[in-house]
Amino acid sequence: MAEQQETPEQYRERLAKYVEGKDVLKLQREAPRTLARLIEGIAEEVLRRRPAPRKWSVVEIIAHLAEDELTSSWRYRQMIEHNGVKLLGFDQDEWARLGDYGSWNVSEALEMFRLLREANLRMLGRLSADEWERAGEHAERGRLTVRELTRHMAAHDMNHIEQIERLLAHNRAG
Repeated sequence: MAEQQETPEQYRERLAKYVEGKDVLKLQREAPRTLARLIEGIAEEVLRRRPAPRKWSVVEIIAHLAEDELTSSWRYRQMIEHNGVKLLGFDQDEWARLGDYGSWNVSEALEMFRLLREANLRMLGRLSADEWERAGEHAERGRLTVRELTRHMAAHDMNHIEQIERLLAHNRAG
C-alpha cells in the first residue's frame, strides 16, 4: 500500500499545532540543544541508518535543518530589507542530493545549524514592530511575514525533532 502524501494545507495545519500558544523564539533557542541531547552517545552507524530507501537518516535530517536555517537566514533578511520580495521555494530532496547529506559529519551539521540559528535569533531579537510584519511572497505559501516565518521555523524544528525521536526509538526497538 502506498504512503499517502499530505497536502500543503494539511502540512501547514500540522505544523501550526506544534507552536500553538508557545514562545517560538524560546523553541528555536532550545532546538540545537534538544538535538544534541537526542544524539548524544548514539553510534554513528545508527545515526546514518535510513528507515527506508527514500527516507532520511538522523544525519540527513540534521543536515537538512542546517541548510534550511541557511535559507531562512536569507529570507528573513530579504523580507526585512525588501518588503514584498519574491521568495522562491526549493526542492529539499535535490538539496539533499547536491549536498550529499548522507556524507555529513553529524557534529558538524549540528554545529552549522546552531551557529546559523544563533545568528538569526540575535537578529530577530533586535527587530522593531514594523520589521516583524515585513513580508515576502513565497512561491508555494503566498504572503509570509517575518513573524510567520519565525513560527514556521520553530514548528519545522519540532516536526523534525519528533521524526528523529521516532527514528531513534525504532532503532532501539529493532
